[in-house]
Amino acid sequence: MNGKWNSGRLIGMSSAYWRGCTLQAAVRLDIFTILGTQRKSLDSIARALDSDKRGTEFLLNALCGMELLDKSGPFYQNGPGIHELLSKDSPGYVGHIILHHHHLLDGWAQLDRAVRSGGPIEKRSFGEQVERESFLMGMFNLAMGTAPLIAGVIDLSGKRRLLDLGGGPGTFAIHFCRANPQLRAVVFDRSTTEPFMRKTVASFDLSGRIDFRAGDFNRDPFGDHSFDAAWLSHVLHSN
Repeated sequence: MNGKWNSGRLIGMSSAYWRGCTLQAAVRLDIFTILGTQRKSLDSIARALDSDKRGTEFLLNALCGMELLDKSGPFYQNGPGIHELLSKDSPGYVGHIILHHHHLLDGWAQLDRAVRSGGPIEKRSFGEQVERESFLMGMFNLAMGTAPLIAGVIDLSGKRRLLDLGGGPGTFAIHFCRANPQLRAVVFDRSTTEPFMRKTVASFDLSGRIDFRAGDFNRDPFGDHSFDAAWLSHVLHSN
């Protein structure tokens, strides 16, 4: 740590969630997607959101203060690089992991209770399917930043079958197969993961080379496949 603690630094740390909640609200409302690559007025944005005009203006101005949006006269537009990262129309969209963070807020706010009890605490539910999608596709958002790089430096030239253990939406299996034309893969994960994995794999035109097997890798067999490579990522920390 550089420098001595003071009240200003402590208050800044304590209030840091304000910025996160502002970003999460904008992602949840799809503001960045609504703006896309265009400049739009407050009235236009409020109509698209079916939201209160005054509340919408406060949020938009806060996003401008955070340099996520730009404002010119009465018009708002996405800041530099924001459309590519936070518009659902962009292949680089990372909003899923931001929504996952939003869904975790209630739990973090009760950390003191979890410490006292030594167990989990009740938190607000946004719906099991909604939370599962934001988590799994949030893992896809994170892995998309590293999987292409890792697939380029790990030599799988002599390998034919890859086991992606706890592979979620299959991001690493996808990039290993793209980097190695001879490779086929199986993603092993819980059954609720399968629809997301198959949709993601299909978006890369790899459905014929990447399959899914459901199970709990702590107790269930991996199937009759013979594998000559295995990949474990984003699972060790929870086991």
